Amino acid sequence: METTGFDLYQFEQLLSDEQRGLCRQIRAYVDNIVVPNINPFWERAEYPRDIFMAIKELPILGGTVKGYGCAGLDSLSYGLVQYELSRGDGSISTIFIVHSSLAMGTIGFLGSAEQRERWLPAMARMEKIGAFGLTEPERGSDASHLLTTARRDGNNYILNGAKRWIGNASFADLLIIWARDEDGGFSGFVLENPTQLPGVQITNIPNKIGKRAVPNADIIMENVRVPAENRLEGCTKFKDITKILTYSRYGVTWEAIGLAAGCFEHALRYTKERQQFDRPIASFQLVQQKLVEMAAEVSYLQFFGYHLAQLMENDQLTIGQVAMAKYSATTKARRVAQLGREVLGGNGILLDYTVARLFTDAEAIYSYEGTADINLLIAGREITGLSAIV
Repeated sequence: METTGFDLYQFEQLLSDEQRGLCRQIRAYVDNIVVPNINPFWERAEYPRDIFMAIKELPILGGTVKGYGCAGLDSLSYGLVQYELSRGDGSISTIFIVHSSLAMGTIGFLGSAEQRERWLPAMARMEKIGAFGLTEPERGSDASHLLTTARRDGNNYILNGAKRWIGNASFADLLIIWARDEDGGFSGFVLENPTQLPGVQITNIPNKIGKRAVPNADIIMENVRVPAENRLEGCTKFKDITKILTYSRYGVTWEAIGLAAGCFEHALRYTKERQQFDRPIASFQLVQQKLVEMAAEVSYLQFFGYHLAQLMENDQLTIGQVAMAKYSATTKARRVAQLGREVLGGNGILLDYTVARLFTDAEAIYSYEGTADINLLIAGREITGLSAIV
């Protein structure tokens, strides 16, 4: 697209003037604020607070949620937001998607009018940052059998259990926790100021090789009291949670597309500038083979994402379709990242070159928001009508 002038199949012509303008705004943020400053935070595995908070100047908070100060984007624009963020850095993209899509999206879609009014405006202004706690130490892909429990006690619920891999948790002002209630149903609870809440212990997970600037945490809850008014009124069963997962996996699909585009853009630029044997390495046959494969995958993904957006906008996107899309996009992005790292040679493992960071991020998105295998099985169930998930 515009940054490099590469748009072989004129994908950009499908976008409206407003969508192109939105892309330019986000690219300016990514190219001028994120990319020049993110590496030290990635290396230290540290939350890049100032870099992330600068995103509040963009008209993108809340995604497709309407009202309450939220952006109210159409589905394609929502996808393009993730595309543009992730082409520069996966950590910022993930911190944003947890806050804007998972946390704000959950409140926007499953909260009551009073709950939306209570929390969303401050989240849209980024005065309060959100997190989303579904995954557990013993319940990753098997999320429908949560072990965390919620018991009613007068005007409160008492939560007990553990969560794992929860992004943003260590600095969140609002933490959504999913639990099984006494009737066996599913409930979502908004924990306010969770780091200061009695009975809550939040510990960041160390030693990650990807998405290192995203603080992912273990959470332990022992007899945590949450006001009954903080229970999300629109959730009573796991199917309600799948609405949020479909929304989020759609965003992650676009995140993968953006990551692939970022890898290709950097690889193309590098190979045209890098000289060996008195000529640019982009002039060599084997390098061109890799570049063409990368370009083909990126072009395919752009148009695939565009059609996915039409289904999303028309409320026709099924959980099986989005699972297949997430699987396909992350698999292809992983391949593009591999090729991008290859054409950079030894420089492909240095943080000084953005491809190295995106290469590790590709491994993370391949597994989060549903592993590749789980998404394959969800898609397979929809295609065949037969479940292979035990």
